[in-house]
Amino acid sequence: MKSLVPPAAALAAVIAAAVAVVGSFGIAAAADAQTPPQAPTGYYVAVPATQPTADHLVTRTAAWRLTGNAYIADQAPERPQILCQLVAGKTGALTSFSVKGTPLAADKLAACNAKAAK
Repeated sequence: MKSLVPPAAALAAVIAAAVAVVGSFGIAAAADAQTPPQAPTGYYVAVPATQPTADHLVTRTAAWRLTGNAYIADQAPERPQILCQLVAGKTGALTSFSVKGTPLAADKLAACNAKAAK
């Protein structure tokens, strides 16, 4: 069967389609690059005042993993205030500690930081 499209035109159409597909990926990547980074999320989020050096730590029953500049942990049986003190005891003072996205009140964070490693 004879093709109705000349070979050069068919090749040009394939190249144009490939360029369009690759170009659309470039646009999506550029849009992603412009999106500001999101704050770490987790059940517990502890942000040390100094840049953490360990990629993980353990406090009693909670395993914490470093994500960006914050330690993240899943739900644990200890009360949030106790967990905050335990993390501060290992990392030093915290600039924030949150539970399910709700930051610890300033007075509770100050009490937590009183137990911070020196």
